[in-house]
Amino acid sequence: MDERTGEVHEAGVYYTVVGRKLRPGDAAPDFTLQTLDGDGALQPVCLADSAGTVRLLNVINSVDTPVCHIETQHWDRLRLDLPPGVTVYTVSMDLPYAMSRWQVAEGVHHQMLSAHMDEQFGRDYGVLVREWRLLQRSVFVIGRDDRVAYVEYVDDQMLEPDYDAAVAAVRRALQV
Repeated sequence: MDERTGEVHEAGVYYTVVGRKLRPGDAAPDFTLQTLDGDGALQPVCLADSAGTVRLLNVINSVDTPVCHIETQHWDRLRLDLPPGVTVYTVSMDLPYAMSRWQVAEGVHHQMLSAHMDEQFGRDYGVLVREWRLLQRSVFVIGRDDRVAYVEYVDDQMLEPDYDAAVAAVRRALQV
């Protein structure tokens, strides 16, 4: 398994990321992540569940950190201005119960997906921070053809992603 050192950092400390970086044109790895349904039961969510839409994956360390909190709220507001045919997910290693509580408390309406069961999503998308067992802040846009249309791996975990570039990529992917 590929490991990258010297890329991801926070407050001057560098960490190891497990997995190969994805690039535009790559096939998006399938995933099965967890969410809570309306009754509070765990529900699996796969990439194929949103087939035919453009997917934006907002990948964060944890909803309980300030930057991730701001970022996830920002994506929830931005999704309202996106054209139909776009599915927005936030993905983290947080437990689905914690994500659901945060989502309700913050009034966030897009789907929150938990990778807590295993590290496969983190490895496949090249975002597993080994020392933290959390995910590297990143954004993926996956086209209707299940190919990566855009990716941003954020090196400094105290910074937000480039929202404008990701939204532009979503709009381009909708035109294909």
